Amino acid sequence: MPDQRSGPGPRPPDRERLAPPPDSTDEHPAEPSDPPSRARTAHPWIAPIALATLLGSLVAVLALTFRRDDFHTAPGALSLRYAIAWTLFAAAAWTVRRLGARQAAVFVLVGGAAIAATGLLAPPRTSTDAYRYAWDGRVQAAGISPYDYAPEDPALASLRDRWLFPKGPACHGPDRAPVRPAPERPKAERPEARHLEAEHPEARHPTPERAAPGRHIPGGPALGGTHPRADSAPDHVHSAPGSAEPQCTRLNRPSVHTIYPPAAEGYFLLVHRSAPSGSTLLPLQTGGALLSVATTAVLLAAARRRRDPRLATARAALWAWCPAVPVEAVNNAHVDALGVLLTVAGLIAVPHRRGLGGALLGAATAAKLLPAVALPGALSGLLARATKPGEPHTAARRTTARRTVFEKFRSTGPGRPAPAESPPPPPPREGAGSPAPAASRIRRAAAVVLPRAAVLRPATSVSRPTVSFNRPTVSAIRPAASAVLPAAAAAAVVALGYLPYVLLSRSSVLGYLTGYVAEEGYETGSAAADDKNRYALLRLLHPGPETWALPVVAAVLLAVVGWMLLRGDPQRPWRGALVVTGTAFLLMTPGYPWYALLVVALVALDGRWEWLGVPLAGVAQYVTARAVDDGAWVGTLGYAVACAAVMAGWAMRALRAPRAASASRPPRPPAETAGTAKTTGTARTAEAADAATPGSPPGSPATRPRRRRARR
Repeated sequence: MPDQRSGPGPRPPDRERLAPPPDSTDEHPAEPSDPPSRARTAHPWIAPIALATLLGSLVAVLALTFRRDDFHTAPGALSLRYAIAWTLFAAAAWTVRRLGARQAAVFVLVGGAAIAATGLLAPPRTSTDAYRYAWDGRVQAAGISPYDYAPEDPALASLRDRWLFPKGPACHGPDRAPVRPAPERPKAERPEARHLEAEHPEARHPTPERAAPGRHIPGGPALGGTHPRADSAPDHVHSAPGSAEPQCTRLNRPSVHTIYPPAAEGYFLLVHRSAPSGSTLLPLQTGGALLSVATTAVLLAAARRRRDPRLATARAALWAWCPAVPVEAVNNAHVDALGVLLTVAGLIAVPHRRGLGGALLGAATAAKLLPAVALPGALSGLLARATKPGEPHTAARRTTARRTVFEKFRSTGPGRPAPAESPPPPPPREGAGSPAPAASRIRRAAAVVLPRAAVLRPATSVSRPTVSFNRPTVSAIRPAASAVLPAAAAAAVVALGYLPYVLLSRSSVLGYLTGYVAEEGYETGSAAADDKNRYALLRLLHPGPETWALPVVAAVLLAVVGWMLLRGDPQRPWRGALVVTGTAFLLMTPGYPWYALLVVALVALDGRWEWLGVPLAGVAQYVTARAVDDGAWVGTLGYAVACAAVMAGWAMRALRAPRAASASRPPRPPAETAGTAKTTGTARTAEAADAATPGSPPGSPATRPRRRRARR
């Protein structure tokens, strides 16, 4: 019987759940895998049935939520259904951890698609941004830049649809903005007339055939000049000055220019071009559903490459089943879903292909400016090479290996005798091409002639280090060009995205961005600060934070970014992105829950579930606060609870880190009493050596290992 005090014996590996080794680059040693579930081994059918029941209940609650329009009439009842949906989501996310990787992946993907489909059951319930998306796509399809004219400008009156600009009794309802009458410009001064006269002089006197639906719409071919289809609703429904019948619009802020970045505008144009004739907002909602399911697929594909695929697959459910996804990404069709997909793909690609990852992050920023906050996560550990105490263990091992390779390579360079212990290189085989030493000499010569090429070499290449004479190795010290490559690629993609609109627009491509910042109460001295309840947590420290909060927020964010640059793990950039993005949310306390879709996706990547309190706080400030008088305290309480949850999660992980680190270390052999116990061998060999009687002949019973009786 084996000795129980010497540790358990070897066990066969479990394919469904493998604990990450101490030097894992994906899973931190402080976060070991959960122990195997007894329910899965004893009754493997219990967890799937329970999970299917929870997901079915979640789909039913979300469908009922979308079928009833309670945002303006009964926000309290809507908040109650949101609470039930989030409770079912938490139970399902806990239950999926008891399944294997493959079974969990099927549940995550199928359940995510079913949950996303519930958002297609009704028009947008809690936001009107999708109407602005449809309008911007229609304006671009007419060949006009969306940054040039506001929706209520009479110059764009010919593009107005009945469902976007209703008249008469349809204007009596929520989320309707009146269109202020404006004197019509002379025909020769309209922008479409100038385009038309410049390109088609014969169009100065249009005929009824030219004005027919589906024909060329004035505006020129700069952005797509011809309208792709004839809409079922009649055009030219704008009311003339002095008309008795009022006209309104479903667009929010119809008197200002658009603020959406170029990638978002391209997405609006793409959806408008591909939508069938007579459709309204369903194509945008369908696009949001496809984007959310694609994000789930990317998370599942990345989970297969992780050290613990079962745990990573279960984390993907935090995005796929989160109630905020069907509400904001699908039903309200927010373009944030596009930014989230590009951000997730970029952060996954950064550890292996830094240029591609940075380009994807730049595209995400060009879709919605908010993902720029996640960009510091791609630079995690940028300054860790110069800080020995804070350098990660895996990075230190790679640096040591690179230095060893460099010293060996330097000792055998040109003009230096080979060491005595190294054997001469074998002769080249016939027909094998040029020998390896010749190839290495060519590489060294190229490094001397083109020293810049060595800087552009990725830092992860250790098998073929690039070295120039009398210069430090590029592989030993992380090159600056490779480290900042994600930021440079992101900036280049954003600049290239804005370039066509800068060349084709007469107005600023920033649109209403600066006015939006002041309107939301973030600008110093803004009158809307009290109504919007921005800087809610800082407001608890001192009233009137809009006069002093901006420097404080900037200082705290710079400190967090500096910490990520020093102590962040470059193999897990999503962790740094989550910390920076979540801290920005807690400091700024935005009132729109769809902004927090980015936080939900980062939680699905990293697994720190305590940050899910941030989107819940946004829901409380946007929905629940409407159910009570003076509901500013509701949002403040929500963000305070979210901040407390984050701090509690951080404290719990800090307390578990020493125990998890000690558990991940290999067990040491027991101390021996005899002098032969320090020999290299197995514990049983050392025990046998101690148990042998000195002077006994080989093969005698005295030399056989003694078995210790186990205590019971």
